[in-house]
Amino acid sequence: MAEGITARWHGDNYQSRVFWENAFNLLDDHSCVVEVTFEANGPRSFDDVVVRYDPPVARSGPDRVNAEYHQIKWHVETGGRFGYEDFVRPDFIGAKSFSLLQRLKEARAKVPPGQTAHFSFLTTYRVKDGDPLADLISGNDRTLMVEKLFDGTGDRSRMGKVRRLWRDHLDLADDSELKAVMRGFRIIEGHRTLDELRSEINLKAQVVGVMAFSASDSDFRYDELARQMKVRQLNALTRETLLQLCRDEGLLVPRPAKSDAFLPVAIRSFLGPAADIAGAAPENTLVLTDDFRQRYLQDRRDWQRDIRPRVEEFLRAAVKKSGQLRLILDAHASIAFLAGAVLDVKSGVETELVQKGRVGTRVWRADDGTASKGARFDVARHHLGEGKEIAVAVSIAQPAEAQARQYVSAQLPGAGQLITFSMPAGTGHQTVTGGEHAAALAEQISNVLRQDKQDDPDALVHIFAAVPNSLLFYLGQHHQSVAPYVVYEFDFDRRGSKTYQPSFTVD
Repeated sequence: MAEGITARWHGDNYQSRVFWENAFNLLDDHSCVVEVTFEANGPRSFDDVVVRYDPPVARSGPDRVNAEYHQIKWHVETGGRFGYEDFVRPDFIGAKSFSLLQRLKEARAKVPPGQTAHFSFLTTYRVKDGDPLADLISGNDRTLMVEKLFDGTGDRSRMGKVRRLWRDHLDLADDSELKAVMRGFRIIEGHRTLDELRSEINLKAQVVGVMAFSASDSDFRYDELARQMKVRQLNALTRETLLQLCRDEGLLVPRPAKSDAFLPVAIRSFLGPAADIAGAAPENTLVLTDDFRQRYLQDRRDWQRDIRPRVEEFLRAAVKKSGQLRLILDAHASIAFLAGAVLDVKSGVETELVQKGRVGTRVWRADDGTASKGARFDVARHHLGEGKEIAVAVSIAQPAEAQARQYVSAQLPGAGQLITFSMPAGTGHQTVTGGEHAAALAEQISNVLRQDKQDDPDALVHIFAAVPNSLLFYLGQHHQSVAPYVVYEFDFDRRGSKTYQPSFTVD
């Protein structure tokens, strides 16, 4: 009984933290969020947290989104798995009569005419390996990819079985009616832990001038405050009502005068599951999300022709505004590398990097004193043949060597050597301690390549890396010792090619 009560408390706290994660965006000057509601009065099952945008926000589809409705399911353990069949079972969402899809259909019917809404199922569980659902979730913004679900196959095909089950369960006449229900459905699996959400809320609170609370405290004030707001019928917040609430509760803190030294500039090629604080003014933000679907370019887009010029022009324009830039790179690894190549060590531009991770968001600098706290790479050279080209596999966040070897063997007959860079303690998301450490690791890679290319400076380098974007930025700053090079993107979500794909080629 006690364990059941504790689990219910934790579930309530989880919902309140998702609420605050979005609500604090109301206080950000560049956010599109205009209202956030905790436990709204409908639509049922998608009323845990409701976020409204003005102007509407861009997602992966053609329409801009006016509102997002969340159904949140927290679980004690993280090992749970689910598949497409669970969406027709009421007990999957703790209900007796109506399934998640039935609630989705009901909620979809209540969207006001002329409005576009997304409906998000947010859970700490993950999709089962091999389930068709795993192939349908966009790596860009977690929306269900209707073009893959409605692929023109019959009801006996892999996707046809999914369509038939869902269509029959919802008592729909045909696939066109099912498509109308499923469009804009987001499945945010494996969401962050309670502690990770607490860290993120504390970080956002500090950004917008609201009180943060120590991790050493047994309780977290924002959990109970959300519940009391519901009791007082103050659960729908706008910027003005949130500011007044913070004044009444003594949560506002004096905000230090903003330093104009560093100009925030952002490049976004994908969107996170929540409405993140933008951090940069719209005129200093390059949005590339319409060019991508999952981790891959949209049809008829080309990295070299369509993406590279826009990134280079954007950064060169930013340099004209300020010689000190704070870079926010919610972007592919290749774009981080290219940004470093544009703002290289000889550019005279001073840069800070906003690095996101499991412990929240940090600002990394190449002189932040973290180099002494981190290890250096173990370097190994592997002879592949007589070719002149060099393949480089860098493993930090995840192992990169095995997949790089497979790709090189199948696709790069001209590669004669594979150089691997790995950390002594193995892979992990907290292996790099900060900006100076990342810069030192990038310089180590650069020095190794410079040495190996002494006999043939024009040898083509192929870069396969599973590392923080900040490290790739710093490596890009050494592009002159690396070039000519090709940077590769990997399908880490395993919902596309499940291997590497080349992006930029730079001489």
